[in-house]
Amino acid sequence: MTNDLSELNVPYRLLLGPGPSLVHPRVYRAMTAPVIGYLDPVFIQLLDDTQRPLRTVFRTENDFTMAISGTGTAGMEAAIYNVVEPGDTVVVCQNGYFAVRMADMVRRCGGEVALVEADWGKLIEPERVEAALKDAGRVKVVAIVHGETSTGVLQPLEEISRIAHEHGALLLADAVTSLAGCELRIDDWGIDVCYSGTQKCLSAPPGMAPLTMSAQAMEAVAKRSE
Repeated sequence: MTNDLSELNVPYRLLLGPGPSLVHPRVYRAMTAPVIGYLDPVFIQLLDDTQRPLRTVFRTENDFTMAISGTGTAGMEAAIYNVVEPGDTVVVCQNGYFAVRMADMVRRCGGEVALVEADWGKLIEPERVEAALKDAGRVKVVAIVHGETSTGVLQPLEEISRIAHEHGALLLADAVTSLAGCELRIDDWGIDVCYSGTQKCLSAPPGMAPLTMSAQAMEAVAKRSE
């Protein structure tokens, strides 16, 4: 066994896949800054400084807008587990791999899943979401993927958001692939919960999950019984 502690040399790659994406040299330089403690006033200021541009890219004024430590799946988990309690009914619009993951996560936290399914590569039709809401009874959340990495489908959200709110449900959207790459307007479109990842259109290293939650979503969090 060798004890080789030589410097790590990673070759340059031109990244053209869905993620991770190329990172700007300015970001690499920032990553060489000294480590500071999480109670350091400078760290608190950095959190505030990060929230402002995230609100800009999300097109939102939501107070709760931040990047959590973790991948896009961590963002999905944080979004779902904070607004879904055991016994809650969630309409999950499923037309790709990451929508399947959303449904699995809802079940793991004790939620009841009402599926609206479409063939992979096809859009979810708003009228089918409305039919599912009528059939399912009291629905707490409608969950949908805005940009499905597995198929490349970009799902329109405005009409589905309107339908969800008419039935008293929150709209939860996965924007891991689409944030900063496609039009996404959290406030204008009435999206209550939205999460993303830093390694795709934001062109930052993996490991952070931007998350924003509306006042209505935060009210649901505050009313949790557990």
